Amino acid sequence: MHISEGVLSAPVLVAGAVFSAAGVAIGLKKMRYERIPEVAVLSSAFFVASLIHVPVGPSAAHLVLNGLLGLLLGWMAFPSIVVALALQALLFQFGGFTVLGVNTFLMAFPALVAYLVFSPLLKSTHFGVVVVAAFFSGVTGIAGGAILIGVALVFTGEGFLNVAKVILLAHAPIMVIEGMITGFCILFLKRVKPEILEVVR
Repeated sequence: MHISEGVLSAPVLVAGAVFSAAGVAIGLKKMRYERIPEVAVLSSAFFVASLIHVPVGPSAAHLVLNGLLGLLLGWMAFPSIVVALALQALLFQFGGFTVLGVNTFLMAFPALVAYLVFSPLLKSTHFGVVVVAAFFSGVTGIAGGAILIGVALVFTGEGFLNVAKVILLAHAPIMVIEGMITGFCILFLKRVKPEILEVVR
């Protein structure tokens, strides 16, 4: 789901950097000292999950786990994701530093949306409700990211419209896989460590 360097226009790059900087600032402000290890572990999970990727035009299709990060971290997903993306750019040349802001926003913003929409449902005592909420959180993370990639490409140039459609279709099966993984992880945490699902708003 990374966008490569040299693809996006300068206004899109600047907008992505500004929005991501704001998200990271809010996330850091909300981060309590005792939650730093949790953020670090989830950032590592994000880092590893997105290492195996399949190139799709100027982007790539891979697992992201941003829906899971959103449910567990809320706004703190922004600093978690930006650190993982920066390390990927530095160590493996995935994405790049000029598109770091855009890539962060297109993965962290859907995570935040998933958190705001679905995290209240995790308090339910019915495991079916929890699993469904977690599943659609995973779907939202990938779908939102794919849509934002399309928007970024279209705002760069109308010639990218067909590429944006291909990227959205390529991520359809990943939406289902991410939904299942997120559902399993949240159900497991709900059973063994429910307090970890209580994110400070």
